[in-house]
Amino acid sequence: MKYLQFIVFFLFMNFIFSQQNKKPNVLFIIADDLTATAVSSYEYKVSQTPNIDKLAKEGIQYSKAYCQYPVCGPSRASFMSGYYPNATTTFGYVSGRENIGDRQTWSQLFKNNGYYTARVSKIFHMGVPIDIETGSNGEDDEASWTERFNSQGPEWKALGQAELVQGNPDGKIERKGGNVMTIVKAEGDDIVHSDGKTAQKAIELIKKHKNEPFFLAIGFVRPHVPFVAPKKYFEPYPYESISMPKKVEGDWDDIPKRGINYVTSVNGQMSLEQEKKAVAAYYASVAYMDKQVGKVLNALKKEGLEDNTIIVFTSDHGFHLGEHHFWMKVSLHEESVRVPMIIKVPGKKPAICNSFVELIDLYPTIAELAGLKTSGHLQGKSLVKTIDNPNFKVRDMAFSVSQGGKSFLLRTEKWAYIQYDEDAKSGIELYDMTKDPKQFTNLAGLSAYQDLITEFKEKLKNKLMEIRTNDLKIKYN
Repeated sequence: MKYLQFIVFFLFMNFIFSQQNKKPNVLFIIADDLTATAVSSYEYKVSQTPNIDKLAKEGIQYSKAYCQYPVCGPSRASFMSGYYPNATTTFGYVSGRENIGDRQTWSQLFKNNGYYTARVSKIFHMGVPIDIETGSNGEDDEASWTERFNSQGPEWKALGQAELVQGNPDGKIERKGGNVMTIVKAEGDDIVHSDGKTAQKAIELIKKHKNEPFFLAIGFVRPHVPFVAPKKYFEPYPYESISMPKKVEGDWDDIPKRGINYVTSVNGQMSLEQEKKAVAAYYASVAYMDKQVGKVLNALKKEGLEDNTIIVFTSDHGFHLGEHHFWMKVSLHEESVRVPMIIKVPGKKPAICNSFVELIDLYPTIAELAGLKTSGHLQGKSLVKTIDNPNFKVRDMAFSVSQGGKSFLLRTEKWAYIQYDEDAKSGIELYDMTKDPKQFTNLAGLSAYQDLITEFKEKLKNKLMEIRTNDLKIKYN
């Protein structure tokens, strides 16, 4: 009897020991051009995202998460490398590998520590729609992955009712390729299109590699233009019921020329009806992407991997939906730079964290949670303390850049400070985010705020000096 008890005790302790030493999986899911206001677990409820919302209720939802560059390529190069764009001078549609040399990217760190690492579709930069149409690797970094998979789709050429709502004032053009707002209410089901194929491949890989530690990166391309989704996803969003953002007479009068976004309702020649159709189509694209997220998360649960998998969901940057008559990204205004971000860690309580955080913080955070040692030069900060204590403050401000690293945002609790060029000769924007969260009144020209502007100029100077000091380490260490 004692011998039997000993065997049972030995097997139990062996199980406990094996569980304690089991490497956690990482499931990294990223949407493309998803603004925080289009996720219903955040503050705006018109766009419904039940699957992302469910994950938010199970994990830590970060309310003040910011990208480091509101354009796909440099943003992705930044958070995958762990460095600010100005540190590596990665501002274009590249992976950033030539600028970080032999330093390990986020997924490469896991690969070099015994993990199976795979990406499905867009993680580093891919041109949407062109690289999705051709099924190419885009600007992907091959060294970061054990395997990589592309998800070819018809994009703007998909069968279905189509309408171009940008640069088409007379409505004569049905559809157009490239980075424009073509809407397609597509025929067929989810799997006809790229994101449906991405979810299918992700599920296949989860099943295939469930018995080994994996870092699986899933890149959905919606809601990036063109706004293409099966037509059923458009039904909950009739454009006639869409309410456009508040507009203010003379809104652009106090914005520097560099602060007027590259796509506007004016240069896009968009009517109010076309604006509403664009927003409705964006929400339909979000709904389609959210459904695919749900499929992947359900597969993880079905395979019994939830209790040993760290899940991250985010976007590469935000997206303007007519605020200030702005569209798409690039701008340093709130809708363009703020992103949804959720981290779910097995065994940890769900919460909302209101600390400022940045996308480059993901690399050191997930590495620490997995017990992996990172380079001491990474510029992101670990968010691990926020997982046990969501009131912990990691940063007192967020930093983002645009326009080739020559336009800068410092976002604090009360202020949004935007400066164009290091000498500020191209202009400054200053917004009181407590009184003016939609950023209608630029205070930079008022004498009462000149001392504050001087403080922000000094903060920016110090931030850039800190980044460039690290830049020397990147090059020479």
